[in-house]
Amino acid sequence: MRTLSIRQPWAWLILNAGKDIENRDWKTTYRGRILIHASKGMTRDEYFDAAETAIDALTVRPHQRGLTLPAFKQLERGGIVGSVEISDCVEESDSPWFFGYYGFVLRDPKPLPFYPVRGQLGFFDVKLP
Repeated sequence: MRTLSIRQPWAWLILNAGKDIENRDWKTTYRGRILIHASKGMTRDEYFDAAETAIDALTVRPHQRGLTLPAFKQLERGGIVGSVEISDCVEESDSPWFFGYYGFVLRDPKPLPFYPVRGQLGFFDVKLP
């Protein structure tokens, strides 16, 4: 199945907190379900930056308040953590999660049991057992 590596805690936010845009500096024409691979790397600065962004985004979408981002060491990394559908690729969006050149519009996130897999750049294929 087509797979995309996303750094934590952004992957967790897609699957659990309504992050409906994945920001990239490249376009995609792909539409459909993909697996979310949580990258192995994550700095504390990235973690706290994502946490601040999430606070701002959840203020805009109050129905998602009350979520607690897992602690830095609790986030699963280096494997498949869920799936999501890419429904569009946009250059502008009203989503509080959008910033950057292109946004992959995401919907229907589904967390999955952690499955360790080595990540790659761009889309790559993974066969789940």
